[in-house]
Order: sequence, then structure tokens, then C-alpha cells
Amino acid sequence: MAEKTPQTLENHAKLVFPFHIVAGLLALFYLVWTTIGLIRGPALAQFADFALALSFVLVFFYARVFAAQNQDRIIRLEERLRLARLLPEDLQRRVEDFTTNQLIALRFASDGEVPDLARKVLDEGIDDRKAIKKLITHWRADYQRV
Repeated sequence: MAEKTPQTLENHAKLVFPFHIVAGLLALFYLVWTTIGLIRGPALAQFADFALALSFVLVFFYARVFAAQNQDRIIRLEERLRLARLLPEDLQRRVEDFTTNQLIALRFASDGEVPDLARKVLDEGIDDRKAIKKLITHWRADYQRV
């Protein structure tokens, strides 16, 4: 079995070519095509094509949004459990103070560095995912993202 490429801040975003590029561009192309058709010759058939194209774009968009929101909820739960196990007692009482953005970014921090990084994030109120990820020195890969 081939080894996975080590995950870093620079390469952790997931792009699924058939979905994000092929399906996305086809849905947008179909929407533009049907919009032009509707403008050139408004009729019930052209409106029906346009409505179908618009529904494809909306389904494409919301399929991604709903999956990401569900993933965020799961990550939030997983990280609260992980932090409750790894943090010193004074920080364990503050686990509920973490925002979803903070928890999502902290999931990439190794077990050894998460206590210090978690304290820094809470004490300084850092809520930007990218800023937190940049503070991570020992990346903990997540290959099961949606």
C-alpha cells in the first residue's frame, strides 16, 4: 500500500477533482447556458431548464456546506473529549470556552503541544483557524476530512 503524503498546513485542504472541479464547473456551465437560453427566448421550457440548472447549483453548494457543518460538529465533540484527556486540570475546566473555530484548528496539533497551544489560544483569544494552524509545530494529520 502506498504511503500517504505527510500532511502539513500547506497541503491539508482536500480537493476532490470529480466533485469540486468537474461537477461544479458542469453545474455552473449548465446554469449559464440555460440563463442565456431564457434571455434569448423566454418560454416555459427555457424557464424549466433554468430552474433545473439552478437546483443543480444549489444542491452542489449545499451538499458541501451541510457535510462541512456536520464534520465541524463531530470535530468539536472529538476535540472536547481529547482536550479533557490531555489538558492540565486548570484548563480542563475551560474546555467549554473553546469556540468551534479554535477546536477545528487545534485538532491538527500533536498531543504533546496541545496543552501549551490551547492555553495560548484561550488566553490570547485567537479564533482565526489559519492563525492557530500556523502556530502548530508538530502537525497531527487528519486524512478523513469530508
